[in-house]
Amino acid sequence: MRARRIVALLVVACSLTGCASFEAARFYRQGTRALDAGDTARAVADLERAAQLVPHGSEIQNHLGLAYAAAGRDDAALTAFRRAVEIDCENGAAQHNLEMARRRAEEEP
Repeated sequence: MRARRIVALLVVACSLTGCASFEAARFYRQGTRALDAGDTARAVADLERAAQLVPHGSEIQNHLGLAYAAAGRDDAALTAFRRAVEIDCENGAAQHNLEMARRRAEEEP
């Protein structure tokens, strides 16, 4: 449900900002589906592309962080979660994911 709302918001933003944003929404949607299906390589590739097209997208950065974490790229995940919170400090999911990523990083030897 939340992903649908985000995609709808991206579509509205796309109509205001041009074709690159429409493409970003498509990559975000594909990457999110790939992440849900466990295809981390595809999720990372699609979400990285979405982030390139819309670098100010907090939700894109948050999902990219999830994809990186699922792929075992913990440093990249931490960076993406930080970026998501920097973009939107009220993104509760990103705040939670950032905190969890920080805790995992502290626990590593």
